[in-house]
Amino acid sequence: IIKNKYNLTIDEYNTLLVSQNFSCGICKTSQSLLKKSLAIDHCHNTGKVRGLLCNNCNTGLGQFKDNINSLKSAIKYLQK
Repeated sequence: IIKNKYNLTIDEYNTLLVSQNFSCGICKTSQSLLKKSLAIDHCHNTGKVRGLLCNNCNTGLGQFKDNINSLKSAIKYLQK
């Protein structure tokens, strides 16, 4: 299914997994500590795969609709 949806082979997924040290690309939580496999994160405009994320980080980006300005605003808010 990853080949059809993301144009990514299992070998390419595993290469990403190794390159990210078997952890989420954002929070760095190890795959071994997660209940679900790391999700394939991609740009919704281009379809390009960006990396692998844990469910929480992947959902978080989705909630912000991948909007960089909203994410920057959220960071400023968190720094209060």
